[in-house]
Amino acid sequence: MAWSTFEHEADVGVCGTGDTLAEAFAGAATAMTAVICDPAAVAPRDPVGIACAAPDRELLLVDWLSALVFNMATRHMLFSRFELTVESDAGGCRLAATAWGEPVEVARHQPAAEVKGASFCELRVERGTDGVWIAQCVVDV
Repeated sequence: MAWSTFEHEADVGVCGTGDTLAEAFAGAATAMTAVICDPAAVAPRDPVGIACAAPDRELLLVDWLSALVFNMATRHMLFSRFELTVESDAGGCRLAATAWGEPVEVARHQPAAEVKGASFCELRVERGTDGVWIAQCVVDV
């Protein structure tokens, strides 16, 4: 699993890649944490379960990242480790995940930005010709 961020006007793009769709989604989540602080500074202490469903993979990525933003805001937490499964059939796509993290400590985590949500801008979820999955979108900061 790998992750990266990219510039996008006043917002930030997040991108995850992996051998599986689940790895790419985990990478996108890690990239979103990196917009806020160094993911390595976040201890994966406390597990939080998250489930999402959407009609397609692209909307599932937006729902997944938005669910993480919601949990960060309401639990006052940051996340650094993600385990998930993604399933799809004719009825749509489903995700079941556990995100591990810890409560925000401003002095230690030094948050650089607050992610307000995931957007449809530059939204892309696909498997490349090399077999590697990519999951990306822009997050509003």
